[in-house]
Parts: sequence; structure tokens; C-alpha cells
Amino acid sequence: MANIIKKEVLKSALKEQFEAFLVGSCGVEREMLKQAGAIINSPQIAVITGLRRAGKSTFLRQIAGKHLKNKFYFVNFEDERLSDFPAADFDFLHETLIGLFGEKKVFLFDEIQNVSGWEKFVRRLHDQGYKFVITGSNASLLSQEFGTRLTGRSIKMELFPFSFREFLAFQKFDLFDLKVMTARQKSRLIKASEDYLLMGGIPDALKYPELAIHKELYEDVLYRDVAARYNLGDAKNLKDLAFFLASNAPSLVSFNKIKDLLKLGSVNTVKSYVDYLENSWLFFVVNKYAFSVKEQQIAAKKIYGVDTGLIKSVGFAFSQNLGKAMENAVYLHLRRRHQDIYYYKTGQNYEVDFFLPKENIFVQSCYDFDVLEVRERELRALAAAAEEKSNPAGMTVVTARTKETIKQKKSIIQVLPLYEWLLC
Repeated sequence: MANIIKKEVLKSALKEQFEAFLVGSCGVEREMLKQAGAIINSPQIAVITGLRRAGKSTFLRQIAGKHLKNKFYFVNFEDERLSDFPAADFDFLHETLIGLFGEKKVFLFDEIQNVSGWEKFVRRLHDQGYKFVITGSNASLLSQEFGTRLTGRSIKMELFPFSFREFLAFQKFDLFDLKVMTARQKSRLIKASEDYLLMGGIPDALKYPELAIHKELYEDVLYRDVAARYNLGDAKNLKDLAFFLASNAPSLVSFNKIKDLLKLGSVNTVKSYVDYLENSWLFFVVNKYAFSVKEQQIAAKKIYGVDTGLIKSVGFAFSQNLGKAMENAVYLHLRRRHQDIYYYKTGQNYEVDFFLPKENIFVQSCYDFDVLEVRERELRALAAAAEEKSNPAGMTVVTARTKETIKQKKSIIQVLPLYEWLLC
């Protein structure tokens, strides 16, 4: 910041940002806020990652209001006035913040990945006893920088779009005791769970349903978070691949078949593009469970979207497929709590949607469980899986509305409606 105009622009931007941050809405209290308290009170750098517009800035505001009591600096690096901010000027930024707000020991940095080399400043001041809470929309970029310079100094929090409980809070839906429900209350919850599948949990899209928030967000991720960051030129191949994945999620996909279908040149190109999309939080890749890493790598993948409403808005489908949307929602609910999630194929080639190997738990998603042939197929797959993985700790079928307990040989299968399972 060599000249006086840039200094004044920086001061103006920082002052306006801080004032806007203080008066902005805190929205629906996120379920992660309790977890955040322990992290904020630790000496670790707190890292909040997640999709654009999933609520990271609002979550920062909730953290500040509950845990920091105005004893912090706030800088939003998405501000176009800071678009060319160089890492070499972080000391000047610090001086400017002190001049504006006095000495404080906590920095809130929003969308930090926009500044190349930011981690050097963070590490240096962290070593001096300063606290950092940072957000970023690119998991790969953050992990690379933390891996090289900030190892052992950070704790990551992944912020997803609204959970079902948060969605209900946004809709001002008063929850009642699920153990004692009237038929009308049950009907309302089933309807709410279907609305959640169709609308998803991206806050702005729920707040302004008349606007094309999903499509705008989707294009921002493709062009700003992926194409620009990885120098992909006109991004046509990326756009074709993303559209294919959105239109087919959740389904088994073969990278080799995608390469041929979309004429993408090589399997490595497909893999790289999928990695970029996953790092930008648009999609998640689930591998087949296998003891052999090679088998995991060559087997077909399952692709899930970060939000059911977003995927519905940008993908192609002849009709609303609540079964696929429900499976995607089940995955997201599991992903909020577990890192190691696989799909499972038995020796007879029966499929179970989700397997958590550390917990030895199977979860099947089945919208039409009350259809006899579908019920038999799902239970057959679970029975075969239970034989292969003796004494599983849990077996669950998530359904649209059915609830029952099934005893199958030595296994107990809990059948739960989606609304109840999501609220567990």
C-alpha cells in the first residue's frame, strides 16, 4: 500500500466491513455453535470451510456474538476493494486495524483463500499469541497451506447448508415430542421433510425463493472457485462435467465412461476436474468399500451434491425424484458426522448405500420401502452385508414414512422415517 489513496481505501473498507458485520443478521443459530465454543477457547487456529453462501460469514457473526464480545478484528477478503491485496501488506493491514479499533488479540478473516501466502502472517502472529478464526471456500487450498506451514496449529470445522433441524428453525416450525405425535403432526413433519429435499438448505435460496440463487451460486463456484483458480480457460469441459454429475447424482458413475461420453481426453482429466469440484464443495465422491486401495480406485464412484435444492435446480431430470434426493440428504447427514463413508457391495453384488467401517454401521436409503419387491431387495442386501461383516453395530433403513423394527437372523434392523432419522 505505497500511496495515500490505497491507504484511505483500506481504512474505509475495514471500517465499513466491521460496522456492517456488527449490525448484520445472525440468522438461524447453527448446530455447530456449541462445538465452536471449545475451539474458540483453545489456542488453535479455527478454520471454517464450506460451500459459498452456506452461511460461513453469518456463522462467524454468531461466534463473535456468543464467544468474543467485540474483542476482535474482522476482514472480508471477498470485498472487491481488497481483491489485489498482497500478503506482503498484512503488517500494514494490522497497523491499520490497530489505528481504527485499538489493540485486539483475535482476527476473523473471511474467505482468506483469496490472498496468496496468507498463512505466513497467520503463523507468525499465532506464534506470538494471537487468535485466528478464518473461513475459506476451497478445501484443497486450505489443506495445502495448513499442511506445509500450520500443521498442528489448527482445528477444522466444516459448515454445510442447513441441516433438517436448522431448516425447520428457519421455517419457524415448532418441534414437538416425536414419541407422542398426532396423525396431523406426523403429516406435517413428513411434508416438511419433503420440502427440505426439494428446497435444500442454502440460506439465501430459502430466504429469496423468487431469485435464481442456486444457479448464481453454481456458476460462481464453477467460474470463480474452479475455472479461474485452476486456469481452465473457457471451462466448457468443466461445465459439461458438472452438469452431468448434477443430473445423475446420486448414481454410480465410471470416470472412464464419463471420459468417453463427454470426450474429455483422459481419465486423469476427469479425475482432476472432479477433484476441483469436490475441493470447492459442490460434490462429494464416495468410494466402494474394499480392502484393496487399487480396487477402491478402479471401482465406480458414487457422486453426491452438497445440497439437494442446488442439485435439483441446476441438473436435468424429467421429474422430481424424491428417492434420489432422499439418498443425497441421508449422505449429507452422515457426512456432517463422519469422514469415512463408503458404499458396500456384497459378494452376490447386492448394494448397501452407506457403510461406516469404523463404527461397523450400515445405512440403507429407500423411499418406497412399503413396496414389497423393493422392501425384499433392501433387506436382502442388508442380510448379505451382515453375513460378511459379522455383528454389525447398527443397521438402519431410512424411508419416506415407515417406522418399524425388523429382526433378521442375528441382526436388528431399525426402519425409520426420514424426518425422525434426520432429527436424531
